[in-house]
This record gives sequence, structure tokens and C-alpha cells, in this order.
Amino acid sequence: MMRRGFTVVELIITITIVGILLAVAFVSLGASQISGRDDERASDVETIATYLETYYNQGGTNDYISEYVAAYPAVFSMSSETTIKESLAGIDPKSLLAPGTTNVTSSFLMASNSDQNPANVSPSPTIHTYVYQPLNKYGDLCLYPSPPSTDECRKFNLYYRLESDNSIQKITSKHQ
Repeated sequence: MMRRGFTVVELIITITIVGILLAVAFVSLGASQISGRDDERASDVETIATYLETYYNQGGTNDYISEYVAAYPAVFSMSSETTIKESLAGIDPKSLLAPGTTNVTSSFLMASNSDQNPANVSPSPTIHTYVYQPLNKYGDLCLYPSPPSTDECRKFNLYYRLESDNSIQKITSKHQ
């Protein structure tokens, strides 16, 4: 008489194979999620750079000298969510948020130094932050909209950190 069913060895082999397949799928899913968040970071920073270039190209009137000036926004011109959205008029607010964040002012940060080495910029970008660094033609940090005695913000750097390899990426303005 023949018995029908599976032996214990067959069940153990089947469970082991299924476990291995699930582990591989789980690792692959995690890697694809990290890659997706890194792609979102790169896209966000490119969008921000595009809006900064639009700001530059549209220019404005310098209140100190009453003439048209093409410049990027200074640090204190972008010190709150309201002023950031005013400077980058029309930008999708989601582009200012790093993946997993919900507050623009804690995600989109202003640089506090003019060191252009990505490893030395302060604050250092994290996977939850982007850092904007406006600079004058001498490479000094632009803190305030400039009176005639100083230079306007003529270039910028945007920094962000990749989650996949922890490297800091740098996007520069077109007017370097």
C-alpha cells in the first residue's frame, strides 16, 4: 500500500527554498526603495536648481541702488518657508522636502559657511536635508541682499546626500 503526502525531508527542503526566495526578495525590495529615494533627492535638487536659475534670470530691482540686478537669493532671503516659496515662486513644495520629511525649514537648509568642498560644507547634508549655499563672485557666502558696497549672489551650490553610498552630491549654478 502506498502512502500519499510529503515526507518531513521534502517539507524542510521546500520551506528552506521558500525562505531563501523571500530573503532575496526582501533585500532586493530594500535596495530598490533606497534607489527610489535617491532618485527623488536628485530630482528635487534639480527642480530647486531650475527655480533658482529662473529667479536669477528674472532678476529684480535692488532696493539700495534702484536698478535691475540678476542674482540668486541670499541666505536671509530664504530664511523661512514663506520666503523660500516666494523666492522660488511656483515650485511644488514637495520638491523642497527630502524623502521622509514633512517640514520645509528642517529639510531645506541654508549653508553657514562658504567652503565649497562637499565634505566641509556646514551644515553637512543628510539623507533628510538639502543645503543651499549662495555665493558672491569672490566665493564668499551671501547672507543678505547686497547693498552697493558688496557683491550680489552670483552663484550657488546645492548639496544632498545619497542614501545608497552615503556620498554628498553637489549641484552648481549655471552662472559659475
